[in-house]
Amino acid sequence: IVAEIEKKITEAFEVFDRESNKTVDVRFIGCIIRSLGCFPNEAEVQELLAQVNVEEPGGFIHLEQFLPVMTKVLLERRFWPIPEDVILHAFEALDENKCGYITKEDLVKHLTEG
Repeated sequence: IVAEIEKKITEAFEVFDRESNKTVDVRFIGCIIRSLGCFPNEAEVQELLAQVNVEEPGGFIHLEQFLPVMTKVLLERRFWPIPEDVILHAFEALDENKCGYITKEDLVKHLTEG
């Protein structure tokens, strides 16, 4: 199973490897992680980057540094999306009229009022 996970990570990494030299711009790491079905917030992405040991801020990350950290994340099932039933329940709570949709105005109201 680890070999399958590493293959999946490598394939996602290679999509962003513009020079085909097993490195990607550090700014693409969040996109790579999310393409693997993990949804960390930006602070959590920064924590992962700290584990990868980026040589220079704003630099590049090598696949060999990223692979073990991301493999561990996937094996531990960290940063998985919120289950659909939880999202549906939240939507239903906002859909006060039970019409199956939320207007832009209602959404703004819910997000801006305490």
